[in-house]
Amino acid sequence: MAFAVTEACIRCKYTDCVAVCPVDCFYEGETMLVINPDECIDCGVCEPECPAEAIISETAEDASRWIALNGRLAAQWPNITDKRDAPPDADAWKGVPDKLKFLPEALEA
Repeated sequence: MAFAVTEACIRCKYTDCVAVCPVDCFYEGETMLVINPDECIDCGVCEPECPAEAIISETAEDASRWIALNGRLAAQWPNITDKRDAPPDADAWKGVPDKLKFLPEALEA
């Protein structure tokens, strides 16, 4: 079981979730965070902490797609273990639909 970060995180990149993660399974890219599904213990404490509501359980619709993407990107990006300031324009991006096009790594195979 695992949780995954979805495109709702793109350009928001709030790190409230990172601060509560007991196993440090978050990884940081330029425009978003991801969860390493092999490290996630399915505790769920991160999900309610996300202001962008970008974290989903693996039982959510379309979760397998996001878990696969999270796993691929976690292998490429550095681990993040502490809360950091969100980008200055994070609130403006919160709730914007269809942000996957702003994540070039998602388009690579």
